[in-house]
Amino acid sequence: MMSVICQSLDFGRYVLDHVACGCSSNTPLDRCAVRSYVKPCSKGRKTRHQTRTLICSRRNIGQCRVFSTTQPETVLNGNSQPFLELRKEPRTPISSTNLFEVVADDLQKLNQNLLSMVGEENPALVSAAQRIFGAGGKRMRPALVFLVSRATAGLVGLEELTVEHRRLAEIIEMIHTASLIHDDVLDDSDMRRGKETLHQLYGTRVAVLAGDFMFAQSSWCLANLENLEVIKLISQVIKDFASGEIKQASSLFDCEVELEEYLTKSYYKTASLIAASTKGAAIFSGVDRDTTEKMYEYGRNLGLSFQIVDDILDFTQSTKQLGKPAGSDLVKGNLTAPVIFALEREPKLKEIIETEFSETGSLEEAIELVKSRGGIERAQELAKQKADLAIQNLQCLPEGVFRFALEDMVTFNLERID
Repeated sequence: MMSVICQSLDFGRYVLDHVACGCSSNTPLDRCAVRSYVKPCSKGRKTRHQTRTLICSRRNIGQCRVFSTTQPETVLNGNSQPFLELRKEPRTPISSTNLFEVVADDLQKLNQNLLSMVGEENPALVSAAQRIFGAGGKRMRPALVFLVSRATAGLVGLEELTVEHRRLAEIIEMIHTASLIHDDVLDDSDMRRGKETLHQLYGTRVAVLAGDFMFAQSSWCLANLENLEVIKLISQVIKDFASGEIKQASSLFDCEVELEEYLTKSYYKTASLIAASTKGAAIFSGVDRDTTEKMYEYGRNLGLSFQIVDDILDFTQSTKQLGKPAGSDLVKGNLTAPVIFALEREPKLKEIIETEFSETGSLEEAIELVKSRGGIERAQELAKQKADLAIQNLQCLPEGVFRFALEDMVTFNLERID
């Protein structure tokens, strides 16, 4: 057992004056992410030592719980009794709640502001917005904006997020929500996150108009940011959404589709918005061009990995777990990575798909062929390749809770298929 005592440790937004770590790991303490609900304070400010519970997450060894046991003077006087006692706990899978804990306050403010952005002019739109914003969801994209914003802010000496950072997160979530509404209409989906979709509740007309309004409102808010680079970046995302839908619609049941085409479509439909989120956050932090581009590549690779994992889950999870029918993409003719890989090894799969599943039991047979011909395993390898690239893109950021959370985001995504 090794005990480490340090003073004036700065963990992101939190400063702990005295920390004693009883972990047996030889990992340097500055590689620990200490998460706590202690009040934020600026550098150099002394804090009162109160009993509290912290989480010390050393990389690769799980978590320790940290409890205040004695006064700091005891530690400084060389007493063997540690000021903070760390108890090692087994590593548990990452949850979205823990993942976004370091930006929980930022996300709470975002949730409060989203409905106000819709306005109160049209009761039908307000009702629709309340339904879609209250349907749950992890708020992954705005969380990424906040995490990158705080990670990059440290590079240029920013102590707090700007108004532009916060507005960008709100714009990104509104654009994402609008795209989901339109996706559900185009796919004629009955369920979203286990609940009825907007067009099922209010009709196609209201759903389409609600999505259009959110796109328009987000564009207006975007223009008010008065940053031409970010305006161009986010405007391209909205164009990419349309390009992705056209690509998908023009290649339904096409067994000649190649992996590169699939990745391009996945970029348009998913990764483009995530990449714009992370790059836009870096731009508003005012970091150098190289770091900004690294954040774009991080978002791009994470987004592609995320979409590949989603496409794997369409074959491996139940309808209850997915919140929509299993195999829903395949039955509509949308051929994803697992299918493309399986087609390379199984000619019969092509025959079944080209019938558009007109025969009873043909969908179930196709799903089984995708699983038995290595489609799932090869898609998992592809998702991991993109995840590795995303981790590499983060090396330009300083170590700390925000970079660690961005790394954990990549791990969290892969854990969905473990």
